Amino acid sequence: MKRRFSTEGKPSITGWDLGGAHLKMARCEAGQITSARIIKTPLWLGLDQVREAVRDLASLAHEGPHIFTMTGELSDTFVSRDEGIAHLLDFIAEEFGSDTLIYAGRAGICDLETARSLGEDIASANWHATASLAARLAGTGLFVDMGSTTTDILAFSEGKLLNDGYSDAERLLSGELVYTGFARSALIGIAKLVPVRGHMTPLMNEYFANTADLGRVLGTLDEADDLYPSADRRPKTMAGSIQRIARMVGLDSDALEEKEWVDIARWFSEYQLRLIHDGAFRVARAISANAAAPIVGAGIGRPQIRALAKRMDRPYVDFGSLIPTTTEARDDASKAAPAAAAALLAVSRLTDQLPPSAS
Repeated sequence: MKRRFSTEGKPSITGWDLGGAHLKMARCEAGQITSARIIKTPLWLGLDQVREAVRDLASLAHEGPHIFTMTGELSDTFVSRDEGIAHLLDFIAEEFGSDTLIYAGRAGICDLETARSLGEDIASANWHATASLAARLAGTGLFVDMGSTTTDILAFSEGKLLNDGYSDAERLLSGELVYTGFARSALIGIAKLVPVRGHMTPLMNEYFANTADLGRVLGTLDEADDLYPSADRRPKTMAGSIQRIARMVGLDSDALEEKEWVDIARWFSEYQLRLIHDGAFRVARAISANAAAPIVGAGIGRPQIRALAKRMDRPYVDFGSLIPTTTEARDDASKAAPAAAAALLAVSRLTDQLPPSAS
C-alpha cells in the first residue's frame, strides 16, 4: 500500500460529480478532503434541478477552483449523450466560470474549451477518477464502487488500471459495470423468482419495492443515503418496506411472519451480491496471481462490498481510509468518491505530484 501523498502547500479545490439522480460534492483543502455531500438532483426533470442544488451550496459554488466529472449526460432529459455533455458543459460554464477544470478520464484533466471536443472521454468517466486514484494509492487490487443505482468494478496493478472497457456499453460486456445499486434499483431487476415458503414464486413486473427496502429491513441502510421517495411514496419504515416487498409476490405483509420477510429480504440481497460477484470474478482474473491484493470499496453500498471481499477471500480497504481526508469527512468522502477523487487528482495535477492521467 503506497503512502498518501503529502498535503503540505497544496491548493484548495472543490470536486463535483454531475449524475442523473444525485450531485456529489467534495471540498479539498490543503490537500485533504474536508467535507463531502450528496444531494438529490432528478436531472430527468431538467437542468433546473441541478441549478437549484448548486445555488443552495452558494458558498461552495463560489470557492474556486472547481473540477467536474459526470454521468448525467445519460439522463433522458437529453436526446443523446453528445447533447447531454454539451448542455452540462454549458451549465458548468454558466454557474462556475470558464476557468473550471473537467475530468476527461483517459484524456486527463482539461479546461472547458478542450473538453468540448472530448465527449467520448468525458462521458460517464467518474469511475475512471476513483479507480485511477485507488490504483495510484493502493498499487494492486480490485476497486468496487456501489452507488444507489450501479456498481463499478475495476482491476488495477502496480498503480495502473487494467480496464477492458471504457464506455458504458463496453463495461457492461466486460463485467466492469453491473447495473444494480444499493438504494434505487427495482427488485424486479434483481431476480425473476423468489422463495416464499419453499416455493420459487414469480415476481410482479412492477416497481413496487427497491433495494433501499432491503437495506432497511436488514439494518444495513443509512437512511441519509436514501434521498428519493419510496416506491409507493409511503413511510420509510420497517413495516412500510416489508409491505412493499410483500407486494412483489402478490401478498400483504400479514401473510407471513416478520422473520420470513426478513429472510426474503436477505435472499434478495444475497442474489444481488451474486450479480456483483459474477462481474467481480470476471474482472479479478487480471490480478488472480496476487491473492493478497485488496478490494477497495466506495459508495453507499459498502456493506455489500465488504461481503463481496469475504466471498472472494480478499482483504477489504475502505476508499475513505485510503485517501487523505479529515476524520469527520472520511465516510462522506467515500460515499461521494468520484467528487473526492476528481478533487485530489486535480490537486496532484496542479502540483505535479502525480501524473495527470492513467491509461
